[in-house]
Amino acid sequence: MTILWIQSFSSRKLFEYEVCFTVLSNQMINSSIFTCSVSNLHIPKVGGLEKAKMELSLTRPDDWHLHLRDGDLLQAVAPHSARLFGRAIVMPNLRPPITTTAAAVAYRESILKALNADSDFTPLMTLYLTDTTSPDEIKLARKSGVVYAVKLYPAGATTNSQDGVTDLFGKCFPVLQEMVEQNMPLLVHGEVTDPGIDIFDREKVFIDTVLRPLIQKLPQLKVVMEHITTAEAVSFVESCNEGMVAATVTPQHLLLNRNSLFQGGLQPHNYCLPVLKREVHRQAIVSAVTSGSRRYFLGTDSAPHERQRKECPCGCAGIFNAPVALSLYAKVFDEAGALDKLEAFTSFNGPDFYGIPRNTSTIKLCRTPWKVPECFSFASGDIIPMFAGETLEWLPSY
Repeated sequence: MTILWIQSFSSRKLFEYEVCFTVLSNQMINSSIFTCSVSNLHIPKVGGLEKAKMELSLTRPDDWHLHLRDGDLLQAVAPHSARLFGRAIVMPNLRPPITTTAAAVAYRESILKALNADSDFTPLMTLYLTDTTSPDEIKLARKSGVVYAVKLYPAGATTNSQDGVTDLFGKCFPVLQEMVEQNMPLLVHGEVTDPGIDIFDREKVFIDTVLRPLIQKLPQLKVVMEHITTAEAVSFVESCNEGMVAATVTPQHLLLNRNSLFQGGLQPHNYCLPVLKREVHRQAIVSAVTSGSRRYFLGTDSAPHERQRKECPCGCAGIFNAPVALSLYAKVFDEAGALDKLEAFTSFNGPDFYGIPRNTSTIKLCRTPWKVPECFSFASGDIIPMFAGETLEWLPSY
């Protein structure tokens, strides 16, 4: 990652600055500082002090957890992800779900048709695990060259999960064993669905009753705990063998806590599953992600719904964050003083875990304020993005 910044050390004069040009890699190398006179440099002020202008050049990121939907909604949202990300693990929870390799190949073609002709975005497909999935289907998936993982939805856990798993350690176990043989990762929505368990505790209970026993039974199964939301999830991931268990983290779980659901009235566009948690959990996730650990990587869980399906008596779970995700991740790492660790999280840890090459192209993030659109219109209505109408500090360019 390359970072260029120009920083003022003068609080009154606009003609004398110390200018720092620094190239940062994982080893923090090649730094030089010199002083020069500048007569026409504009540096915006924040809190009475001149603010650094900064530009980051990152290896092009990937999104390791993305919902693209289908139909008109697919046409509307796919270009947002394709502009910013090189590849994405695409979730299979359509209606009907993507349960076979043939269905995954067809869905991939639909995604590619939704993109601009010059797009080089690559969708990485997944299968939806059910109680009737066969080991032979896993073999077909691996041979296809387009299916990269299998998704575990406990039945009833989230949007379109009604066809999910009810018997992981029984009916599904031969499939999991074949996944070990094929080196096929299992992507886990980590919540129990027992209505007697408090919704804010379902991730913790899932870890204790499902995920930990699964790792003990199949220690060679690669597992991604998706969109982690709790300190307990951080502790679990840290306790596992590096390279075998990892986690994706969303912008919303890094920036919002459960107060964001209710401040100023009920906020349906902040409703997602797993639901936002207490501030102590948000802080634990931020600390883990910005520590530089290779166990965590970018997964937006961008999950668009038409506005009327969010703003209704039984609103859908999901936050559409694809247009703002990189800006928000940069905000998190910037505020933590960890911009030098951003590139590994966005661009290195994911492909390294999946065993595929890192991207070779780059993308820039400039510290330039920009306003998030209030909505994105498409044929069937409007989609409200995360932080709609708000001003963000980091602007992607590509």
